[in-house]
Amino acid sequence: MQIQDDLQARWWKLEEKLMERFTKKPDMEAILFLIGIQELGGDSRKFTKEQKQDLMHVAVCTVLSSGGYYELEGVDRDGWPHYKQLKEIPSMPLYQQENFMKDFILLYFQNNQFL
Repeated sequence: MQIQDDLQARWWKLEEKLMERFTKKPDMEAILFLIGIQELGGDSRKFTKEQKQDLMHVAVCTVLSSGGYYELEGVDRDGWPHYKQLKEIPSMPLYQQENFMKDFILLYFQNNQFL
């Protein structure tokens, strides 16, 4: 239980830092969207709905790559990163999936000196 409490405390700290920067509390989708934009090079253009979904997919692949789940294959001519899945993501209940993702998102921000 303490590990989960620590995860939640670290998650709240991340939300607080993002609120300071963007003045709005982000949900997980918004955080993944921000990571996707960062991985695309910080592009500030308008994105279509499909591109927004692609950005969140890039974010998921990026954060899970630190756990050996994905590997960057390369970047296309438009600057979009493409990943190859290396291993299956473990099957787990929804609440565990959320904590699984939170842990990798926190690691991403820590590795990028945001936390």
